[in-house]
Amino acid sequence: MERETPVNELAQALVGARSRFEMPVRWGDLDALNHVNNTLYFRYLEESRVDRLRAAGIGVLSERRNIVLARTTCDFLRPILWPATLRIEMEIQRVGRSSLEYQAEIHVVDDEAGPCARAQNIIVGTDAGTGKSSPWTQAELQGLARVFVPSKA
Repeated sequence: MERETPVNELAQALVGARSRFEMPVRWGDLDALNHVNNTLYFRYLEESRVDRLRAAGIGVLSERRNIVLARTTCDFLRPILWPATLRIEMEIQRVGRSSLEYQAEIHVVDDEAGPCARAQNIIVGTDAGTGKSSPWTQAELQGLARVFVPSKA
């Protein structure tokens, strides 16, 4: 019988793991300056976060558990123009008992000039009934390990 990996080992193995998500820029995302409005960068980060969690089998809202955004910051490095396809690259920085911190970069596909934005985010799993933090389960960490792959050294 195969031994289950302890939750702490699963959590630590995720540090440095990466995942990617792609999405189009919509014409309606532009502002009066004819580039993507900076508020939309947070929507792009949200789309990538929710997609990656769902791919890992983690619902962001359920009757028992929620995943909430506890902190976000974003450095706007270059404007995003339309039309474009975005690639959001996420790298896990830290996995806590009930939290996960990751860095995300927003790139334009086929543009080698570097990221348009760099963000830091912290999400927390909470008990839906009490609103208090709730630890990651082994199944959730295993799901994240399927979606976030280790970086090449």
